Amino acid sequence: MARKPWDLAFTAEATEVAGLRRVMRLHLGIWGLHGVTDEAQLCVSELVSNVITHVGPGTPATLAVSMNGVHLRIEVHDPDTRALPTLLGADADSEGGRGMALVDAVADRWGVELGPDRKVTWCELATGLASPEGHREGPGVRRAEALLGLYTDAGPPLPAGAGRLARTMAEESVIAVITDFLHWLRAHGCDVEDAVDRAQARYDAELNGIADGWASRLH
Repeated sequence: MARKPWDLAFTAEATEVAGLRRVMRLHLGIWGLHGVTDEAQLCVSELVSNVITHVGPGTPATLAVSMNGVHLRIEVHDPDTRALPTLLGADADSEGGRGMALVDAVADRWGVELGPDRKVTWCELATGLASPEGHREGPGVRRAEALLGLYTDAGPPLPAGAGRLARTMAEESVIAVITDFLHWLRAHGCDVEDAVDRAQARYDAELNGIADGWASRLH
């Protein structure tokens, strides 16, 4: 799966945060990175709130998201090179400092880069991917690859980092397997459309379960 970098210009206002969180969730869903959605949304909230608090409401800023190897990289750019984010030992009575402490708690690493006319505050989250264009392996993926390895026309499982042609060939093999199972269902008098609907529902439920599992770890 190709995950091309993207960026979005915005104005640092409290009302913008919810929209930026939704955009982040949408893109991570497209990228198949449901497992880090909650952490990514938290980091977006805190990095943007940091600009609002320490640079000022109305500041023109940019959210930039990319892959750095197998890590998800989130950046917030703003034009103030003086107000630097600081990790404070925030206690129960502190009025500030909690934002970067939260980022520090969920991110693998974070930092600040200064340019002539802008500041970039960034953090990186571990995705669990084996390769930048890979996928998160779970029991369902492992079972499917074992089945493909036994399937006459499929050949061995798709290796990490395989090229586009190899992925296309593997995809055709997967479609062939699914098609054969649909023929099997029909031959045994099963409702094919109902089976497909139930499979889609189970797939969606498992994806939601992965996201909920990550969310519970943050609380």
